[in-house]
Amino acid sequence: MSEELPHPITGEPFTSPVPAATGWPDDLARPDTPVARSAAGVRRQAAGARDLTELGARVSRCHACPRLVAWREEVATEKRASFRDEPYWGRPVPGWGDPEPGVVVIGLAPAAHGANRTGRNFTGDSSGDWLFASLYRTGFAALPTSRHAGDGQVLTGVRLVSPVRCAPPQNKPTPQERDACAPWIARELELLLPHVQAVVALGAFGWAASLRVLARAGFEVPSPSPRFGHAAEITLARPLGTERVTLLGCYHPSQHNTFTGRLTPEMIDAVLRRAGDLAAGPGPTA
Repeated sequence: MSEELPHPITGEPFTSPVPAATGWPDDLARPDTPVARSAAGVRRQAAGARDLTELGARVSRCHACPRLVAWREEVATEKRASFRDEPYWGRPVPGWGDPEPGVVVIGLAPAAHGANRTGRNFTGDSSGDWLFASLYRTGFAALPTSRHAGDGQVLTGVRLVSPVRCAPPQNKPTPQERDACAPWIARELELLLPHVQAVVALGAFGWAASLRVLARAGFEVPSPSPRFGHAAEITLARPLGTERVTLLGCYHPSQHNTFTGRLTPEMIDAVLRRAGDLAAGPGPTA
């Protein structure tokens, strides 16, 4: 069974061979959703988002970084041969998962033929295969795989977010693109912090981004900044308050790390189980 869907770039009808149950993720944007076209616009739009739904809508329409906009849309038009008959999302990817999570997983950016294709974080690529298998084994995910936005996957107690919301060339955003995108994750974490007990940073990029966003949220970060390492753990607190968040490091489930054995299923499971244990403990005001 096929389904007629709007193309993510042209908006024209596109007949997809993907069953109707797969489709796109819920498109939160409306015709009147504002579009950020500069770093200053991102700051304004992120600050004005009242909740996660509005934030996700604004994220999905962002056009602030010309190089990233051009790349994500080029990839969505040219496609990988194995996905040539599938529609691509080709837009920034909002955070996804439990809206009141005890654990937040912070990665890097959408994969060109993963989340940039499916519209959902870590969905449809090999890194996602590893992450969701572990989330399933550790009790956070309803299914051991995440292949497309209508596959029935549900996350409980965890949310997946990226510091950079567009797929970058060579998977390497520039410092300017990273900084322009930062208000999106800062606002998302601000909305989530009443519930979050643990942050799992995937890779050195995710670790550095987590420290920056937690410092921006008022948590005291030691100087010099703690170094990334697999299973590294540091608890940060807000001064004059009782809020605490534990940051955990985990090697990114990239093909380089998983193919070489640098990251094993047991290693990623141990970090996520530790995060789950922290989230099951006393609340932020205890």
